Amino acid sequence: MERTKNIRTPDAVLCGDFHLREDTPTCFKGDFQKEQWDALDFISDLQCKYNIPVICAGDFTHHWKSSPWLLSKIIDHLPKKFYSCIGQHDIPQHSLELIDKSGIYTLHKADILTITNGCHWGQNPEDIDYCIPDSDFDKVLVWHHLTYLQKPFPGASGGMAEGILRKYPQFDLIVTGDNHCSFTIEYEGRRLVNTGNLTRQSAAQIDFKPCVWLWYATDNSVEQVYLPIQEGVISRKHIDIKEQRNERIDAFVEELQSDWESNMSFEDNLNRFQEKNDVEKDVMNLIFKAIEQ
Repeated sequence: MERTKNIRTPDAVLCGDFHLREDTPTCFKGDFQKEQWDALDFISDLQCKYNIPVICAGDFTHHWKSSPWLLSKIIDHLPKKFYSCIGQHDIPQHSLELIDKSGIYTLHKADILTITNGCHWGQNPEDIDYCIPDSDFDKVLVWHHLTYLQKPFPGASGGMAEGILRKYPQFDLIVTGDNHCSFTIEYEGRRLVNTGNLTRQSAAQIDFKPCVWLWYATDNSVEQVYLPIQEGVISRKHIDIKEQRNERIDAFVEELQSDWESNMSFEDNLNRFQEKNDVEKDVMNLIFKAIEQ
């Protein structure tokens, strides 16, 4: 008799930093809208397959003032049983007091998604009565808080992942957003998952693979599931152009400095520079006009 394989069922989909938007990031040369909505459809399929909640760690939208078109698209594609805390991009002036002006609040009022009772951007777990509404996840913290394995840049706020696990032993699982890197770390049987972002929105993420995490409550383990993406669509051309422009400006300034006669007036030096470099007269007139003001 063939033995039936024991297949585990996850208890939640963990994700974050959707930054849903109707424009296209400068670095993205493919069909950004297709990739964005395909990612949501992929998560919706996972939610339907397992009939489990989807938990988002904030920055659901890229800008708090979502257009009617964007809100309509979100309604069409958003998974069921969707919970999210609030990130700084979700709210005007990064202020929770203004949340009722935001697009995510409109979706919450329309019962399209549920905003958690914290832990939102700028809050700390010890300062609020935190919970995920209508769920049994009383030992799960979802927090939009910069979390990292090593400091991403000098002077970065936030905290080291293991330090956060040590500081909040009352939670078996901590799900964090804000840092657009995907990783997980375990400490004494408790786990932290930093979800990473839904889509690639900067040239620095040319090799980044967006993902979600399936969480299994029984043993507090996770499974990383990669999202469908378009290959070869992230470009740094705009950065290269800017760098080349800066190099030309630096060269221009350096040439001015090296070719400047200290015994001549500023205006005479400019005239000398014009003659040597064949600068158009109209350009020089603008320069002299600016000097006279």
